[in-house]
Amino acid sequence: MPLKSVNPATGKLIKEFPEMSKKEVEEIISAAGSAFSQWKEYDLKRRCDLMKNAGAQLLKEKEKYAETITNEMGKPIVQSVAEVEKCAWVCDYYAENAKDILKNEIIETDASESFVSFEPLGVILAVMPWNFPFWQVFRFAAPALTAGNGAVLKHASNVSMCALAIEEVFVKAGFPENLFRTLLVASSAVKNIIHNDLIKAATFTGSEFAGSMVASECGSKLKKTVLELGGSDPFIVLRDADVAEAASVGVKARIINNGQSCIAAKRFIVAEEIYDEFMELFIKNMKGLKVGNPMENNCDLGPIAREDLLAELEMQVKKSIEMGAAIITGGKRLNREGFFMEPTILEGVKKGMPAYEEEIFGPVASVIKIRTVEEAIRIANDTSFGLGAAIWTKDIEKAKLLARKIDSGSVFINGMVKSDPRLPFGGIKKSGYGRELSHYGMKEFVNIKTVWIK
Repeated sequence: MPLKSVNPATGKLIKEFPEMSKKEVEEIISAAGSAFSQWKEYDLKRRCDLMKNAGAQLLKEKEKYAETITNEMGKPIVQSVAEVEKCAWVCDYYAENAKDILKNEIIETDASESFVSFEPLGVILAVMPWNFPFWQVFRFAAPALTAGNGAVLKHASNVSMCALAIEEVFVKAGFPENLFRTLLVASSAVKNIIHNDLIKAATFTGSEFAGSMVASECGSKLKKTVLELGGSDPFIVLRDADVAEAASVGVKARIINNGQSCIAAKRFIVAEEIYDEFMELFIKNMKGLKVGNPMENNCDLGPIAREDLLAELEMQVKKSIEMGAAIITGGKRLNREGFFMEPTILEGVKKGMPAYEEEIFGPVASVIKIRTVEEAIRIANDTSFGLGAAIWTKDIEKAKLLARKIDSGSVFINGMVKSDPRLPFGGIKKSGYGRELSHYGMKEFVNIKTVWIK
């Protein structure tokens, strides 16, 4: 079956790609293994210089890459440009910091000298999603390649043009041929790829179910995994918060990337004392969004990436309403070409509803009124996910204490949850394990070797 790229703003086919055969995949992995054997011998400065080149290449053609992103998955073009720029940032970050991150760690023991070194593992498999088709790849590839590894990418089937463009970036930046390769295959091919002896580890971003499958296959072969899965991030607004700012940032935090972000704010947990004030502003801001052609610079909200995903989103909203949730605004598919969903606010969301229990991947906000801080923390943690969380309050010291009580990989106080190359990124519970970015992310795919000298 060919892999199809469909423009979600129009619903029309852009291009089809033939799926690679098993033999082609094995040849590419073998070539990546050979490239790794050479690459690991490059001195670190040379690897860093090439990663710097990759960042420069991204910026040089950022408009072209951004258009590819928007055409394939539908995010507003302004956000696509920002995504490419962020990829350049992560390339620069590791180019500039790898020397310090990977330097030998001297440890005093009974030896005359003892230290820890950090050495590459080999070819790493990246199984990546469509929602941030460049960023998800580069936040893995920049540290992994700089550390001396090779990589093969199995990208989501609907963003094959992005996958090939990323491979092009590394080629134009001067990396060794075959060090980073794209595999145009369906999900069913991943098992055999994992079982290839040249694949030493895997990183996965996507759904809980698919992540568990990747982890299971890797576990059967004793290969390491890093998983970044779904999220149902709480956005807690306490009674002493700056309500206007929380309502403004809250809308952005919910609809960024057309609402299709693992760390998007999804459950808005609002103190009853300021609930009405918050809701008035929140509704006004949601209704003020410009929904339309994502290629236009003034577009706030584009389409859902695929029609099946839109149908699933509609079903989650419908079922939540049947169980007692109330639509405040939006709630249905827009009557136009493409896969557009109205900006939606659901009120009265309770335990058991899809809008409470599941990850809602689209511009749908679930609002929950609370009476106490303790209730806010309980509801925030009452989820199988644990990726990010936000707390809004003017009492920073109180917020620091509350942050420690929230079960998540990150907590942002008076700000929107976001990823940053300087900070570790990842989750707990069913949001996955392991960390990307920062020095933690670079050390996920290296051999942490002890050297002891008498």
